[in-house]
Amino acid sequence: MRVAVVAGPDPGHAFPAIALCRAFCVAGDDPILFTGARWLEPARAAGVEAQLLKGLTPRPEDDDLDAGARIHSRAAYISTELLADLNALAVDLVVSDILTAGGGLAAERLGIPWVELSPHPLYSPSRGLPPIGSGLAPGTGVRGRLRDVLMRAATGRSIKQGVAQRSKARVSVGLPARDPGPDARLIATLPALELPRPDWPDHAYVVGPLLWEPTPDVVALPAGTAPLVMVAPSTAHTGAVGMLEAAIEGLSGTGVRLIASVLDGDHGSHPEWVRAGLGRQDVMLRDAAVLICGGGHGMLAKALLAGVPTVIVPGGGDQWELANRAARAGTSIIVRPADPVSIRDAVSTVLGDAEYRHAAAAAAASASQVFDPVSVCRAVLAGDADSRR
Repeated sequence: MRVAVVAGPDPGHAFPAIALCRAFCVAGDDPILFTGARWLEPARAAGVEAQLLKGLTPRPEDDDLDAGARIHSRAAYISTELLADLNALAVDLVVSDILTAGGGLAAERLGIPWVELSPHPLYSPSRGLPPIGSGLAPGTGVRGRLRDVLMRAATGRSIKQGVAQRSKARVSVGLPARDPGPDARLIATLPALELPRPDWPDHAYVVGPLLWEPTPDVVALPAGTAPLVMVAPSTAHTGAVGMLEAAIEGLSGTGVRLIASVLDGDHGSHPEWVRAGLGRQDVMLRDAAVLICGGGHGMLAKALLAGVPTVIVPGGGDQWELANRAARAGTSIIVRPADPVSIRDAVSTVLGDAEYRHAAAAAAASASQVFDPVSVCRAVLAGDADSRR
């Protein structure tokens, strides 16, 4: 199976796409990745064929302050840029990241089946949930259900606007205004982070987190046997800032060791009980007793898979939603706004209560309930939506 995997350059989207490509390779399929320039050589070093995704550079007419316009109008442009490449490669299937919708539009224009990749829980609106992003659990009782109805009504206008923007973008490239959607959806999360809903979409499959390490390097641990605290500042542009500095200040003198994962390398000097740099996060997590992170899905899922509880300092985007889901599952404490003292107190609480680690272990165990993403894609190509495990 020749499959094109399309994703933008943000690590939270490019890394899962690379991980999926590697899964295709292991299964004997023939993937090619289209993504931003930064990850082309790392992907190739990981054994993945990769090409530049054209059309990522903002155009003068693009409105990046409008999320719907950014996703849909640019998707139409990207789809046109992709057409020749997909034709030349004679791909059988396209997998398109949910925020890089141009891959799906290009596939539809060429009559190629396509699958949507969500590198996080399913964020589609539901009649059984409060609006995604609120961080709220589904309401219970008459008042709780009424709260959710009113909140959904308040967000309905934005949802309708997004549908209209998508329809306009589709018509601009010769497609019908009504969007038929993908042939399947890969929901790349842990079941423990997903919410039950009465209107789960047809052909949407929870496939577990798709994780990839961008470096083979390992950061040496600080010396000693004291509890190890790991810090992973958010890579998202909406993430909280100053997390590492606040953690060092707050944890100084508490008798812990600290190791920090820094995507762009570490350029500062730190005390002896601290180590920081670009290194394999999965290796760091093997020894970590607790992780301090922003609540981005990739890092949160990686920690839970390792059975490591978290202190979450959420920024914008979906981090508030994910942080609250993790807190309700008993795996995490939310610190917002963050300061050295609140981070110190939260870390102390997690280290002193084994229930957080037990809850994280239970979240890790939920990974046994997922579908295989490669099998789902093969079933789509075969026209058999039920042959998916």
